[in-house]
Amino acid sequence: MKIAVVGTGYVGLVSGTCFAETGNDVICVDIDQNKVDKLSNGEITIFEPGLEILFKRNLKEGRLTFTTRLEDAVKDSLVIFLALPTPPGEGGAADLKYVLGVADHLGKIMTDYKVIVDKSTVPVGTADKVRAAVAANYKGEFDVVSNPEFLREGVAVDDFMKPDRVVIGASSDRAFEVMDELYGPYVRQGNPVMHMDTRSAELTKYAANSFLATKISFMNEIARMCELLGADVDMVRKGIGSDDRIGKRFLFPGIGYGGSCFPKDVQALVHSASEVNYDFKILKAVEQVNADQKKILMPKIDKHFGSIAGKTVALWGLAFKPNTDDIREAPALELIDELTKRGAKVQCYDPEAMENVKRVIGDKAHFAARMYEALEGADFLIIATEWPEFRTPDFGKIESMLAEKVIFDGRNVFDLDNMQKRGFTYYSIGRKDI
Repeated sequence: MKIAVVGTGYVGLVSGTCFAETGNDVICVDIDQNKVDKLSNGEITIFEPGLEILFKRNLKEGRLTFTTRLEDAVKDSLVIFLALPTPPGEGGAADLKYVLGVADHLGKIMTDYKVIVDKSTVPVGTADKVRAAVAANYKGEFDVVSNPEFLREGVAVDDFMKPDRVVIGASSDRAFEVMDELYGPYVRQGNPVMHMDTRSAELTKYAANSFLATKISFMNEIARMCELLGADVDMVRKGIGSDDRIGKRFLFPGIGYGGSCFPKDVQALVHSASEVNYDFKILKAVEQVNADQKKILMPKIDKHFGSIAGKTVALWGLAFKPNTDDIREAPALELIDELTKRGAKVQCYDPEAMENVKRVIGDKAHFAARMYEALEGADFLIIATEWPEFRTPDFGKIESMLAEKVIFDGRNVFDLDNMQKRGFTYYSIGRKDI
């Protein structure tokens, strides 16, 4: 099948590459000529485990190409995926200017039947708006489909190639048939392809992410209760996670969620509710809990030291979660801001996200080339992202390099008994302080 993917960000590049991997001819479109040149020359522009191998293979085979010309991509393609940014606008509403701008352009250049697919996370009713924008300039046949993505950064290739479900919202049998054929190779083990109307598909994505954000914020609230009541959040987490009605995923407490999906999707769903005069109290509370959670380490630091003015802080982890270079809404950025406001110097390390952070904060922090280099001259250590390499470090080296054996762990990376045996002063989330 011939496919166009408009937008080469995270969703667009993963989707385009994975569609090419099953034999489709995919042409990806982006307005950034520099990015298109890099991708055409084999230089991948995002970090995602497993993606580069597929990307280079399909580029070499000619199944994956890149252009800045929408007309060239649309001409021979049956399916056109819109994988465009939908950033939060005023009041948390998703900004649809990129999606609707492309839809308007499509109507001016289409000459035959196309299936136009909203892959971006968009508010309920967007498919109708896209249909109207295209129809304003094109009077032929076409379909608009909602096909939300459920890709987790760090495991996105596996999520795409082996999805636990595919959601397709459409209004015609013809569109469903095209989409079923396209996704057939990815669901050979029998995982469901769910047919529904476009509005239900659009709401499904927001509902899923908002529910997961709610689970995270609920566990962060339970972690705070554990600290106040002398309970251990790890024990509580295991106790409720074994209930298959709840499940064990998204029950790990920490310093808040971030990334490109949960923050803006919760905001957008709250805004959509307000547009129909519904006060979504639970999700408003989720937003507030998450905002508070990003600051939860600072009272522990202030209480321990009194003042950190003039101290040097080692910070491990900058990305909002491991196995990605995404720093959108990352708790580490807020930590750096709070630490520097208090007069501390920050020395940070992250395996993938440092260049992205540099572009945001400039010289507000020192960026170490290696994880132990961040400890040189540091008074204490903070862990903000649970990268695998942080889980079993050389504790002897940490002890010898820090001025004080003090660690503030925002992701509960280390075992309490182990830290106690090693003589560290250790603060974590929802567990006893040592």
